[in-house]
Amino acid sequence: MVGYDYPEPDRLTRLVNRVQARAPRWAAPVAVLGCAAAAVGYTLYSDPTRSAPDAISTCVVKLTTGLDCPGCGGTRAAWYLLNGDLPAAARHHIMFVFVLPFLLYLYLAWAGRHLFGWRLPELRVTPTMLGVFLGGWMVFSVLRNLPWAPFTWFYV
Repeated sequence: MVGYDYPEPDRLTRLVNRVQARAPRWAAPVAVLGCAAAAVGYTLYSDPTRSAPDAISTCVVKLTTGLDCPGCGGTRAAWYLLNGDLPAAARHHIMFVFVLPFLLYLYLAWAGRHLFGWRLPELRVTPTMLGVFLGGWMVFSVLRNLPWAPFTWFYV
């Protein structure tokens, strides 16, 4: 069998590898928690549900095509969830509301293992499950742009 000679890593790769080797185990979970806290803080501060009816959309897809993108309504759904209004959150992005508990559990299991050595039951996400979810999200994204009932319920 012929061996493969790996090239010498460049300076940036060596720097990243050194920083990663020196970083404590708790740094990644705390960094993810910090980013999530910043996103929650921004969502609560900005109140995405209060925009003028004639305001220009901040979504590039909606601005250029007039169609709801796969993520349209996600920030508003998060705002309604943070304020305890589950029906309004589902009205704005039902797929976000569906997947959020799974994402929270995956984060808790990962962070708990790194920070405290917890061994929570593993949530196995198979490629088939991921494909079915992404296919469902694609169907949801198409249905929410259809202009007749009952699909107008999905339009935000």
